[in-house]
Order: sequence, then C-alpha cells, then structure tokens
Amino acid sequence: MNRKSFIQGTVMALGASIAVAATAQTASAAKSKLVLQVSDADPARWGLALNNAKNVQQELGAGKVDIEIVAYGPGIGMLKAEAPTANRITEAVQSGIKVVACENTMTAQKLTKADMHAAIGYAPSGVVEIMKRQGEGYAYVRP
Repeated sequence: MNRKSFIQGTVMALGASIAVAATAQTASAAKSKLVLQVSDADPARWGLALNNAKNVQQELGAGKVDIEIVAYGPGIGMLKAEAPTANRITEAVQSGIKVVACENTMTAQKLTKADMHAAIGYAPSGVVEIMKRQGEGYAYVRP
C-alpha cells in the first residue's frame, strides 16, 4: 500500500466515522412523540389521560416530548367549555400538550367551536388524526 492510498483510506474512514456519530447524535436528540385517544365521556378516563400526559412530560422533560390528546365520539363532551375537565385542559395546553377535537363528532353532535374549550385544536377526523400521528412515529396509548 502506498502512502497516497493510505491517506485516502484514512480520510474516508474518518469521514464515515463523523457521519455515523452525527446520525447517532441526531437520533438521540429527536423528540419522543405520544398520541393519546380519549373516546369515553367518563371524567375519570379523561383524568387518567391527562395524568398520563403530565407524567410523560415529567419523566422525559416537557421540551423533549410532543404529546397530543385526540378526542372523538362520546369523549368530545369533556372538551366543551363548561366541562368538569376544563381547568385540567387549560393546564395541559399551557404545559405544551396539544388537545384536539374531532370535527366529525362535533358535526354529529351539533357542536360548534363556540361550544368548545377555547384552548383546544381541531382535526377533521379524530381517527384519521391518530392514524397520521402513528405514521409520523407517535406512540399510541388509549388510557
């Protein structure tokens, strides 16, 4: 092996090592992602979902995890402005948790955005929203 070949090989190996290290660092810096489904009208079930989201933020760090709670079917009632969960929904959204209501369910139940908690977001279809999130690498939990 001549000196030129040795230097070229060393430079290529060093470049490959840097690329592998950069990829590993990017992967470890990637945010964790969680989507929670709530389709029950039970305030206790909502409490469980909100506790799960809060616990995940505490364990991983709020800035290191994206959390979305998707409500549809009977669960949508807990996202109404006057729902018993309203204060907890406000706290969750303020802590960075995204809370989303299914517009298909709202239409079926004749609800408008004026009926709903002011801090929440909306998705055309709750089930499709969950499917999209899973496709984006979100872990799925149904408390």
